[in-house]
Amino acid sequence: MTRLIINGSKGRMGQALIACAARIPGLQVIATVDQGDDLRVILPQADAVIDFSFHDATAGVAAACAAAGKALVIGTTGHSETEKAAIRAHAPKVPMVWASNYSTGVNTLFWLTRKAAEILGPSFDLEVVEMHHRLKKDAPSGTATTLLEILGEVREVQLAEALRHGRHGIVGERTDSEIGIHAIRGGDVVGDHTVIFAANGERVELTHKASNRDTFANGALRAAQWVVGRAPGIYDMQDVLGLK
Repeated sequence: MTRLIINGSKGRMGQALIACAARIPGLQVIATVDQGDDLRVILPQADAVIDFSFHDATAGVAAACAAAGKALVIGTTGHSETEKAAIRAHAPKVPMVWASNYSTGVNTLFWLTRKAAEILGPSFDLEVVEMHHRLKKDAPSGTATTLLEILGEVREVQLAEALRHGRHGIVGERTDSEIGIHAIRGGDVVGDHTVIFAANGERVELTHKASNRDTFANGALRAAQWVVGRAPGIYDMQDVLGLK
């Protein structure tokens, strides 16, 4: 039995995690924690923590897990570089799964995006479009950021220089090295992501659309079962799914 604590339990993902965990044999949610609660009090009774809270809270959660020797699954996005460094500092002590998206389909999209970028080559222009519900706080989404990182790695470009966040005014012709990113917000959209490879005479589009949060919740719960007992370090959903 894998004993879990859900951090960020009052949020949309927290509620989905609680509901999905109840349907999975071998999982037990022993506590739900949110803002104002003391995670450290209940940690000794758990095997792992799943964090879907807020970007400025994750480093503290990682510190608590490291002190208690408990595995951590991080689903929170929007971290600054400083916050990311603070989280990574605890990786030598405990195993962590840190992914921008826990959907099996999205992780397949990551794999396909890398392969398409390698096969199609530099003659194709690259654009990423993502859409989420009107309440989402960060942009671009964590999933879109991962897609951009994959494209940047394949093209061997620095994203800080290559990214174009939308376009406005007289921006001139598109350069060969730029990668476009467009964040759309509205309604109750759970998450849509499209990677566009456009060349003269043809276009390839890879799209994933999520219709409910259960796909993310089930993936994060699968990651929690997988990570308990692993060696300390940072893993991602590609490791969990055996795609590496």
